[in-house]
Amino acid sequence: MVTGVLEDTAYAERLKRLLKFKLEKKKQSGKRIAVFRYMYSSGMRKGIICTSLTLFCVFLFSFLVFLRYQIYYGYPLQTYLEYPIIIAQDVILLLFILRFNGNMKRALFYAVTFWGGWYMLTLRKWIIDLAMNLCTLISAASKLAQLRCLWQTKDSGQVSALTWSMSAYTCATRIVTTVMTTNDLAVLIRFITMLILNIWVTATILHYRKTKKTD
Repeated sequence: MVTGVLEDTAYAERLKRLLKFKLEKKKQSGKRIAVFRYMYSSGMRKGIICTSLTLFCVFLFSFLVFLRYQIYYGYPLQTYLEYPIIIAQDVILLLFILRFNGNMKRALFYAVTFWGGWYMLTLRKWIIDLAMNLCTLISAASKLAQLRCLWQTKDSGQVSALTWSMSAYTCATRIVTTVMTTNDLAVLIRFITMLILNIWVTATILHYRKTKKTD
């Protein structure tokens, strides 16, 4: 009987050690998975930040192109007064992004690139005209991307209808001021396109918001 008790005790100890070993192994495996997930998520975040920064710079350059276009043709200040303010805000925001990402050394690279682009735009008339048309395509593509995102998610909770409606109002007023002052076809095409897309995005936001409330 004593032998049986000892055997049961030994068996229990072996079972306890085996369970402990499996738990330790599982913990180590879980730690490795957590590390891999962290590395993957960090890489994804860096990729997203890099992509967002690139897009931000593209949009900033499109504002510079529009401003340069207006100055090149000698249009009145009231037709582009808000663009120097927008550009200044975006430059400050870009510096903050570079500062908090630890990439302040790249600020000089961006400054030289934007300054060089600003100078090269007016070397030939066709360059500034082509750049203006490309900026219209870039702005339209960004709004179509927003529309696609809304169609896919069918959720407008994170998008402000007020912001998009104000953008539509700004484009409408710019159409009126352009017709009354310069009557530039390229500028009119830009603002008419942006007005249509802004109204479309606003209507889509309100549609999905109404649908969500009904559900």
